[in-house]
Amino acid sequence: MYEKITPPEVGSRITFEQGEPVVPHDPIIPFIRGDGTGVDIWPAAQRVFDAAVAKAYGGDRKIVWFKVYAGDEACEVYGTYQYLPEDTLTAIREYGVAIKGPLTTPIGGGIRSLNVALRQIFDLYACIRPCKYYAGTPSPHKTPEKLDVIVYRENTEDIYLGIEWKQGSEVGDRLIKLLNDDLIPSTPEHGKKQIPLDSGIGIKPISKKGSQRLVRRAIRHALRLPKPKQMVTLVHKGNIMKYTEGAFRDWGYELATSEFRQECITERESWILGNKEKDPDLSIEDNARQIEPGFDALTEEKKQKVCDEVRAVLDAIWSTHGNGQWKDKIMVNDRIADSIFQQIQTRPDEYSILATMNLNGDYLSDAAAAIVGGLGMGPGANIGDACAIFEATHGTAPKHAGLDRINPGSVILSGVMMLEYLGWQEAADLIKQGIGTAISNREVTYDLARLMEPPVEPPLKCSEFAEAIIKRFDG
Repeated sequence: MYEKITPPEVGSRITFEQGEPVVPHDPIIPFIRGDGTGVDIWPAAQRVFDAAVAKAYGGDRKIVWFKVYAGDEACEVYGTYQYLPEDTLTAIREYGVAIKGPLTTPIGGGIRSLNVALRQIFDLYACIRPCKYYAGTPSPHKTPEKLDVIVYRENTEDIYLGIEWKQGSEVGDRLIKLLNDDLIPSTPEHGKKQIPLDSGIGIKPISKKGSQRLVRRAIRHALRLPKPKQMVTLVHKGNIMKYTEGAFRDWGYELATSEFRQECITERESWILGNKEKDPDLSIEDNARQIEPGFDALTEEKKQKVCDEVRAVLDAIWSTHGNGQWKDKIMVNDRIADSIFQQIQTRPDEYSILATMNLNGDYLSDAAAAIVGGLGMGPGANIGDACAIFEATHGTAPKHAGLDRINPGSVILSGVMMLEYLGWQEAADLIKQGIGTAISNREVTYDLARLMEPPVEPPLKCSEFAEAIIKRFDG
């Protein structure tokens, strides 16, 4: 079954039922050490995970680790250019849940990105990136503690599908000619637009299935949060890309108001219900006037459309969501992508879960991580219906490799997400307590130490930071 690795002789497989893990008390979990600083941060992180599980459960639960290979380390074991060996794919497929350090992106042809390849191979459609502040962490923001968001990024579509042709390629030129000569002129809304002949060209697919399964996971997550945080914001650039990003927004609302009708309220619906609650005798037209800016300047046809919307909402959900009942529902709203970048800085406490397509989510999750301390403190998970891979979100930083100085926080917090995914919340909480207390006590690695006021001298080593976390499990 395996060419160069041997599974543990003890431990059990994680299985999946209806997209959720069924976890034994002794799960076998494959791990990829990672390239560059992976040599430092993985041993530190594993020490923290094992200590937390041991403290939380005694001997009743234990992770059985299974080392597998990817990236540069895989090439050392399997041969040149064997960045993602079949052994590794088989192990992840067999055991269902894995965790990894940072991986080098190969230069030249072949695999564009090992991280993207893993997501596509295992259909890990939801990239989940929590961005939460730990007291004492240096931040460029004045009030980083106000930001506590979880980015749900669609992982398999958008431009990351990687369907593109370089400028001057035969297929690219043929496609541009087809578009310019036939397809664009046959669509009146595109007018006389033309693609420059010296263009590279790429395809941006956004599907209903892909959009809705991501939003479904985001809403299910919101259901587990405390009431003030039960909110899902659909992030998009639908004002420009109406049939891709705009469709993502529309499909998200469609899912929320059908599959989760009893649990959800849209922002616009809440305005309609709230207007009627304030004034029970409010007419349909006056309600429409309050929810639609510039209502009186609209054409009669558009006015009627808004009135029909108000009437339909009141007829459909007044009995189940009216009279204040909607305030206990999950709020689903949407924001334009460029606006949300501003609002997570100026109004961060108004957001909880941000559901977004691939490219927007890539930018947004890194921007949010910067507010709460940077990628060194940014965890990540890639989750599908039959597999999950948890990962450090930063790069390999090879110049720091082997020096025992890099911050292991990203992979440690990714392990916290993994423990929560397994249902081992007690162990996860111990690690979060340990990290928070260590940082507030100024027990940090050099990246955080140099930004503190005054700077911490000397900073902790990577391995020492792990030990500090363990010592602070009890606060």
